[in-house]
Amino acid sequence: MTAKPVVVVGHTALDRVYRIDSFPAKPTKVRALDHREEGGGSAANAAAAIAVLGGAVRLWSRVGDDDAGEKARRQLARSGVDVENVITCSGAKTPTAAVIVDARGERLVISEDDHVLPMEAEWLPLREVAHAGAVLSDLSWLEGTRGAFAAARACGVPTLVDVDLGGGILLERVVDLTDYAIFSAPAFARFVAGADDKGRLATLHGLGVSHAGVTRGKDGYLWSGAEGEGSQTAFQVPVVDTTGAGDAFHGVFALALASGLADAECARVAAAAAALKCRRLGARAGLPTAIELDAFLLEQTGR
Repeated sequence: MTAKPVVVVGHTALDRVYRIDSFPAKPTKVRALDHREEGGGSAANAAAAIAVLGGAVRLWSRVGDDDAGEKARRQLARSGVDVENVITCSGAKTPTAAVIVDARGERLVISEDDHVLPMEAEWLPLREVAHAGAVLSDLSWLEGTRGAFAAARACGVPTLVDVDLGGGILLERVVDLTDYAIFSAPAFARFVAGADDKGRLATLHGLGVSHAGVTRGKDGYLWSGAEGEGSQTAFQVPVVDTTGAGDAFHGVFALALASGLADAECARVAAAAAALKCRRLGARAGLPTAIELDAFLLEQTGR
């Protein structure tokens, strides 16, 4: 895929991921089979997925002036993410998470989000949006999202929101500037009115969203947009860890959108990237390169 840069707005964190054989029936000591410390956060993971594929991506985010922030920023830069506008905030703590994964790939996530990261967004280089192919937000930073999405709407650049349980309540604050709204299944059921998935998609269209979709794990992706309705089957791979699979889906969908691909093709490549991510422990270790993604799609679909 060749594309204009993607601007990603939102959450950067540091994850400490542990793999165990199984979750105990009651609290006790458990020996880890494997351990990784790597960058996390939905927006940052999405940006990393774009960069590993060779896409140009600019992350607009905030971290604290601590070791976790330094590590998270350094790992993003190593992946190829433009971190010029990942600012270090004096006196703030970088969000962290402990992720426990069992042999089946099931997860327990314990997150700690700092509450003193500055919310103002006047410093963002909004002029850069005019040169972007898409703007993606995880809704963790409302002020930054509103600023970036307003600039995108003025320039005709498509906007995409990653809606999970943590950010679903904020969608109504940016829906007037949103083109693509892609939900996790739990957030879809909780925050969107409707008797079933198709009814909820219709509700989102009624709010002005041009493309509405829901990621459903092993059940694939269901969507409705200007090109009609569609579904994308989930690709089957040996699953080690699903952490960050949804982030990879959103990031690669945004990259495909910035490349000018049709919605159905955006969903196909995003679903493949999300599946491949699940091969290894952690949110980023399994992210595919462009060569890996192309080879996998050719093997799975013949194209």
